[in-house]
Amino acid sequence: MKELILGGVRSGKSRLAEQRARDSGRPVLYVATALAVGDAELAQRIRGHRERRPAEWLTVEEPLALGEALRAHDAEDRIIVVECLTLWLTNVLCMAPKRLERERRSLCTAVAALTADLVMVSNETGFGVVPLGALSRRFVDASGELHQTLAALCERVTLTVAGLPLVLKHGEP
Repeated sequence: MKELILGGVRSGKSRLAEQRARDSGRPVLYVATALAVGDAELAQRIRGHRERRPAEWLTVEEPLALGEALRAHDAEDRIIVVECLTLWLTNVLCMAPKRLERERRSLCTAVAALTADLVMVSNETGFGVVPLGALSRRFVDASGELHQTLAALCERVTLTVAGLPLVLKHGEP
């Protein structure tokens, strides 16, 4: 089962993904994409996520080469949680913008080929106004395109609002 969980900030999407992993009964690989260099508030959020995770979950930190990390850790008996696609996208756009299309293709190819169960978390950015800055517009466009592609590859797509999951898609990709 491949699932994309979308939602706003503090909507409950991470907790839902973690619950899906716990409920699976499978060994869990948690792929963390966040970098908190010089950002105390984000560092605190990362600490909170780490403290919530069971000690037996394997964690891999990968800020850029997400598709490669998924391929390297794929296993049929495993569930993989990716937290979070929008932070990953921000990393690529800010640290390696020329790699965006290559990394996006790598990620989508890996998702399509995975034998592990997969739960991906991402912020839905398409509910707001069109941003004024060029980088912000590029980010919103890229995240919308990425979400559409990944949603097509997933059996389940869930939107979280106020901690409540709303299943948008359940069935064949």
